[in-house]
Amino acid sequence: MPEPALPEPADPPRVQEPVRIPDHRLDDLAATVAQLITDGQRRDETLARLVEEHPLDEAAAEASSPPSEADELSDGRSSIFILALGSTAYTEELAALSAWVHHLLLPVYGREITASRPWCAQWTEHPEAVARLHGLWLAWQQLTDAEAGLTGPSLWHRDHLDPALLHLRSPDGPFAACTTAPSRPHHRLLPTPSPAAGA
Repeated sequence: MPEPALPEPADPPRVQEPVRIPDHRLDDLAATVAQLITDGQRRDETLARLVEEHPLDEAAAEASSPPSEADELSDGRSSIFILALGSTAYTEELAALSAWVHHLLLPVYGREITASRPWCAQWTEHPEAVARLHGLWLAWQQLTDAEAGLTGPSLWHRDHLDPALLHLRSPDGPFAACTTAPSRPHHRLLPTPSPAAGA
């Protein structure tokens, strides 16, 4: 009777080699990190200058951070989204959002008003615009925080800013009937679909 085959000995555990970066790549890496630090410092200086040049009133300053999730709405739900806030909280949040839009978003990302990129100076009267800009602002607060990491601002641009501006400033967006030439300011709310009968 043949002897049973013995199992093959297990491979000895492999020792993880340390990651080695060639010296010529270290210089590139160090330059990239230095540039990221410089960009972050410039952003902080720009924000500090904007706050200094355009101080918020006391109510807007208190509302400059989103309400905590513990703030309850009248029906018992909690939300930080501006359209879900009660009238007082909505007013305070809109004041803080307006400061951000007028002192950071528009000066940096506003671009020229054209027929293909309308804008409305009375954007606070367009519920869709308020909702989209508020979502954009909440994402900006989270993704420009140090805890978001070095890629946070890039993600904010790609995933939040670009899509929001495409919708807001498209020729068929919420400002479609508003200003299309800076020399001719115009504001008009477009009609929305009526609810179905009996709804």
